Amino acid sequence: MGLDLNSMKTSDFYYDLPKELIAQTPAEPRDSSRLLTLDKRTGEITHRHFYDIVDCLNPNDCLVLNDSRVLPARLIGTKERTGAKVEFLLLNHREGDVWEVLTGPGRRAKPGSCFTFGNGELKAEVIEVIEDGNRLARFTCDGNFYEILDKIGQMPLPHYITSELKDNERYQTVYSNEVGSAAAPTAGLHFTNELLEKVKQKGVKLAFVTLHVGLGTFRPVTAEKITDHKMHSEHYYMPQKSADLINETKKNGGRVICVGTTSCRTLESVAAKEGCVKESAGWTDIFIYPGFSFKAMDGLITNFHLPESTLIMLVSALAGYDHIMNAYHVAVQEKYRFFSFGDAMFIH
Repeated sequence: MGLDLNSMKTSDFYYDLPKELIAQTPAEPRDSSRLLTLDKRTGEITHRHFYDIVDCLNPNDCLVLNDSRVLPARLIGTKERTGAKVEFLLLNHREGDVWEVLTGPGRRAKPGSCFTFGNGELKAEVIEVIEDGNRLARFTCDGNFYEILDKIGQMPLPHYITSELKDNERYQTVYSNEVGSAAAPTAGLHFTNELLEKVKQKGVKLAFVTLHVGLGTFRPVTAEKITDHKMHSEHYYMPQKSADLINETKKNGGRVICVGTTSCRTLESVAAKEGCVKESAGWTDIFIYPGFSFKAMDGLITNFHLPESTLIMLVSALAGYDHIMNAYHVAVQEKYRFFSFGDAMFIH
């Protein structure tokens, strides 16, 4: 079955996924996850483990990794005057001590309302209701805001993960560094420090970029025609050092392989905006779907994505619609684990 690029529907990207294949806990150790490799030219599939990724890479290749770190952005607290329970989810740092937050239940968070979190270690006052019903809140605390957040905040796990996370670090990549994401760049969760060392010893370069993942990454596509879907914006940064590594790889005939769709969106946003890969920062709402012409990326390491999501559309743009839908069908048959804590795919 081919796909008509002029009339692509969201429903074209549906596949049937048994609920028990949605991974609830991360694999132990990280690199023991399974790995499905997909040749984007032929559609050929092989089955491996993630630690085999070293064998799939060539000297002179370059891995592009998103070093964003997830904020433990879920705060459970009480309303100061009534003691009513409330939940805050930090979305974006606006300025100073002001954050854009999602509140539940919203009716308790009117402008002027004050809330307490932890044992009074963190306080917040709602100062404005903005678009989408989100709030602007001003936080006050004695001490370092991020250290207190690390202590009392919870990881904002996706809605489909119902198991409690025992160790917050398992929802962080081992190379996470720049705090600011509302969700993990999950393709990178499979790497251990030892595995990255083996990758480097093989002669593969590591180029780090930053894209802070927003909660919009989980927002379902509700438009019937995918071209009617409006993408959310996320902030990215491409350092000059990483741009140099990527350009050097291209010059030497190596492959540029993104770890995760967030690294891919950063790289392709820079290439589209600048006309080349160089130091760049800004906001991107790039939407990659079949028919997209990749300017910089040759391969992708990624997880298995939700049906009808913008991410399954992105991988279909790279590997071809038929190859991807077949690979997903095979992954379901072979009982791969899906989504954030699930297994991985290498499209080459």
